[in-house]
Amino acid sequence: MKKIIFIALLAAMGCKPKTETKEETTIAHDSTKTMSSIQKSAFGKLADGQEVTLYTLTNDKGIELKVMNYGGIITSLKTKDKNGVSEDIVLGYDSLAGYLKATPYFGAIVGRYGNRIAKGKFKIDGKEYTLAANDGQNSLHGGLKGFDKVVWNAAEAMTPNGPSITFSYLSKDMEEGFPGNLKSEVTYTLTNDNELKLDYKATTDKATVVNLTQHSYFNLSGNAKRDVLEHTISINADKFVPIDKTLIPTGKLQSVEGTPFDFRTMKAMGKQINDKDEQLDFAGGYDHCFVLNPSTDSLNHAASVIEPVSGRKLDVYTTEPGIQFYTGNFLNGTITGKYNVVYNKRFAFCLETEHFPDSPNQSQFPSVLLKPGEVYKTSTVYKFSNL
Repeated sequence: MKKIIFIALLAAMGCKPKTETKEETTIAHDSTKTMSSIQKSAFGKLADGQEVTLYTLTNDKGIELKVMNYGGIITSLKTKDKNGVSEDIVLGYDSLAGYLKATPYFGAIVGRYGNRIAKGKFKIDGKEYTLAANDGQNSLHGGLKGFDKVVWNAAEAMTPNGPSITFSYLSKDMEEGFPGNLKSEVTYTLTNDNELKLDYKATTDKATVVNLTQHSYFNLSGNAKRDVLEHTISINADKFVPIDKTLIPTGKLQSVEGTPFDFRTMKAMGKQINDKDEQLDFAGGYDHCFVLNPSTDSLNHAASVIEPVSGRKLDVYTTEPGIQFYTGNFLNGTITGKYNVVYNKRFAFCLETEHFPDSPNQSQFPSVLLKPGEVYKTSTVYKFSNL
């Protein structure tokens, strides 16, 4: 009886009681076009019994993002082609089980340090720290159990710009060998301007290194119909970061002029990918950080990609100094993903906004050091449109 009276009082005040089921929760916002919303549903359990939740964000233009609290992994991102057909433009799996196997970081938040650290070692104030060597002799993407393999806390919100979800995680002192208790937050906002906005924030109680990024594998053909070699791309960079045969930066910055790395004007990803070039040989294609040209804008336009058949276009904006362009060189046909598609070599590309690889060991690179009292903050926007 008391519950009925309470609900009646809420109704009289113009409030609606929140309704929630164990299986699914929906937060929605009315729009004159469609309805932007957030839906929450169960997505399975980890071996230790932790429950994994999948969140579906939809903006008022009909773009749909699916992301789970395990690794902050984007499992699906559906956008419309030039004919209005909505299809998935990222690689991934149909179920949680795929992500729990050896997977190449599909759609994940990577950290505490995205990209490589030479020989898994670095120093802060003269003290050496040792990380797991999980990529040959080097450390890659945070180690054996990086941010892509943990369950994050999640908080959903409907913002004036669109549906949003904030993931937070406390990485404890010496987790994977990194010093300091690091509090991290990553907010995904699917704006009604057809943007996926990523806001990163972190604080620490001890000097540490931080380089967070998002590792979605894109294929703008829709549902991964074909490889990405005919996608055209431009990158706002006069220089790139050359690497050695272990994929660690040499420490120098090289001009793109006269090289296969000149993407200052649009060209097909596959146009020069098989050229005789030492840098391409080392990586088996493109897997390099590009040094973004300076900008006075708060968000620097980093890159544009167009898939000519579907007409889909992706623009990337960021506050970061670099962007890693990767052409799926290590995909080899051993993974069958969503829609029963076999992911062969170069079936996707990544554009990971970041500080440069191995920055903790390269004093001439922009610093990745975070000290107590400081706040690590970066932003990246993936904007979707059509020709």
